[in-house]
Amino acid sequence: MNYGKIKGCDIADGPGVRVSLFVSGCRHHCKGCFNAETWNFDYGKPYTKETEDEIIRLLSLDYIQGLTLLGGEPFEPENQRELVKLLRRVKRELPKKDIWSYSGYLLDVDMTEGGRAYTEVTEEILSYLDVLVDGPFIEEQRDITLKFRGSRNQRVIRLEGGKDAGRLYES
Repeated sequence: MNYGKIKGCDIADGPGVRVSLFVSGCRHHCKGCFNAETWNFDYGKPYTKETEDEIIRLLSLDYIQGLTLLGGEPFEPENQRELVKLLRRVKRELPKKDIWSYSGYLLDVDMTEGGRAYTEVTEEILSYLDVLVDGPFIEEQRDITLKFRGSRNQRVIRLEGGKDAGRLYES
């Protein structure tokens, strides 16, 4: 897996101050994508153990609320198999940090068994996420007044356990 960049102090991609990992590789090719250079799976740098260690170091800072995965497309099968290892480690070493992910795939269509983005680790990845922003960016539905999403079709979904799991995130 490659990645385009790591933001150690991101305030746009979830609540609070976050560490954001922009993975490489995306098959959606959404018109108007803000990060089209990450469509190429070979873009950026190779993701290594040192990369993971740096993400953990950044996340361990007291003022960091959590981790956000975006791209590119974190749920491309090629990326899931590496990202699940990172998420396991975050939950083990920093269990109080929340985890968000953005995906152009739909939770209830593409991330279910038999779906385009389903792999042997998809359910495990989803189990580690607190919030998933799903759905492709649709330029004709772009709305800059929306919180944590770029177009009206995208959903911000709580995934953590409890009575609110699966409901749209309001904050």
